[in-house]
Amino acid sequence: MTQLEYALAGEVSPEMVQAAEHDGIPPEEMLRKVAAGTVVIPKNRMRAFEARGIGEGLSTKINANIGTSLSHASLDEEIDKLSVAVEAGADAAMDLSTGGDIDAILGGIIEHSPVMIGTVPIYRSVSRLMVRGGGCGDLTEEAIFTDIEQEARMGVDFMTLHCGITRNTLAVLGGCDRIMGIVSRGGSLMAEWMQLHGRENPLYEHYDRLLDIARTYDVTLSLGDGLRPGSIADAEDRAQLAELITLGELVTRARRAGVQVMVEGPGHVPLSRIASDMKLQKRLCNGAPYYVLGPLPTDIAPGYDHIVGAIGGAIAAASGADFLCYVTPAEHLGLPAAQDVYEGVFASRIAAHIGDLEKGVRGAWERNEAMSAARRHFDWESMFRLAIDPAKARRVRCQTEDRDKDVCTMCGELCAVKTYERFLKGREAKQKSTAAS
Repeated sequence: MTQLEYALAGEVSPEMVQAAEHDGIPPEEMLRKVAAGTVVIPKNRMRAFEARGIGEGLSTKINANIGTSLSHASLDEEIDKLSVAVEAGADAAMDLSTGGDIDAILGGIIEHSPVMIGTVPIYRSVSRLMVRGGGCGDLTEEAIFTDIEQEARMGVDFMTLHCGITRNTLAVLGGCDRIMGIVSRGGSLMAEWMQLHGRENPLYEHYDRLLDIARTYDVTLSLGDGLRPGSIADAEDRAQLAELITLGELVTRARRAGVQVMVEGPGHVPLSRIASDMKLQKRLCNGAPYYVLGPLPTDIAPGYDHIVGAIGGAIAAASGADFLCYVTPAEHLGLPAAQDVYEGVFASRIAAHIGDLEKGVRGAWERNEAMSAARRHFDWESMFRLAIDPAKARRVRCQTEDRDKDVCTMCGELCAVKTYERFLKGREAKQKSTAAS
C-alpha cells in the first residue's frame, strides 16, 4: 500500500508518525492531510530513512539539486555535495546527472542519502543515447517506462515527470510570443521526442501505466512544469496556464489511483505575481503540494541568483508554496560546486522560514522570539543555537575584536540595548525617588 492508501484506509503508518513528529503535529492530523492529498510523504518502499511530509500546514521543505553533466562527472564530488546539502539542512536532494556512469552515480547517491531523493528519468534516457551519438529520435516509448521503473526499483522517492507537455499545450505555446520558449530541460526533451516521433507524449497518453509503477513502489509523482517561464516577461502566459490546468486533471487521476502527487511551478515570475501564482495553482490542482524553483523575480543577477531565489521563495512560501527547490550562485552559469550548494541551501532555508512565519507554522514565531530574547540578554550561546547557520554565526562572532565582551564591534558601548537598559534603570530610580518624596 502507498502512504495515500494507508491514509484513506484510516491507518497511521510509521512514516506518518515520523513526519508528524518532525513537524510537531499529531499523527492523526498528518493522516488527514495525506488522505486529502494536501500533504505527501515521498518515501520509496525500497528505502529506509526518516520520512518528511511536504504540504499544507507543515514547515516549508527544501530541495537541493545535485548531479553530473556531460562536461564534468565525478561520483565523489556529488557525494560531497549531498553531504554539504544535508549538513546545511536540505530535506531532499535531486540527482540530475547527465554524465558519467549514471546508474552508479544514482546508486551511490541513494546509498549515502539520509533524505528523500528525486530524479528526472528522461535525463538518463536521453543522456545514455547521446553518449553513443544518438538522441531523442532513438528513444523508444518502452525505454522511457523501463527507465522510470528501474529508478523506482533503485529507491527513488519522487520523480519529476513532464506529463503536461501535450499536443494541446504545445499548440498553445505556439501561439505565445515568448522570449525564452521552453527552458525546462525535461520539458524540451519531451517536446522534441513528440516532434520527432509524431506522437502524443507517452507519459500523458499512457498515464495509467505510469501510475501503476508509482503505486508499486510508492513513488511520489512530481508533475513537472515543462512550460514554466524562463523570463519574467513570459510569466503567466497561456502556455503556462494550459499546462497547469492539465496537471490539475492529472492530480485527480493520481489520487484516484492511490498515488501521491505534487505539482511543480515556476520559475521566473515578477514579484507582484508570485502570490497569485501560488494561489492559482492551489485552486487548479485541488490543494496539491506545490514545489517551486525559486521563484526568480528578476533575470539580471547571475552570480547572485540564490539571493534572487530567496526573495521570491519567501513570498512563494508565505503564499502557499510547500517545497522550495534551491537556487545556487552558479544558476545560469555552470555546474554548482559544494560551496554553491551550501549557500543555495541556506538562502532557501531563510526564505522557507520567512514563509513559515507568515503561514503560522508551528514553532517558527517562537524561535524568532527566543532569538530576540537572547539578543536582549547578550546570550551568545543561545543566539548561535537559534541561528539558521550556527557555525557561521559563531565564526563571524569569534573573528571580532569584542568577542569576549557583551557587545558587538558594530556598536560597542554605544549599544542601543545597553543604552535602553540604562534608560529603564534611570526611569525606575526616578519613579522610586518621586514616590518616596
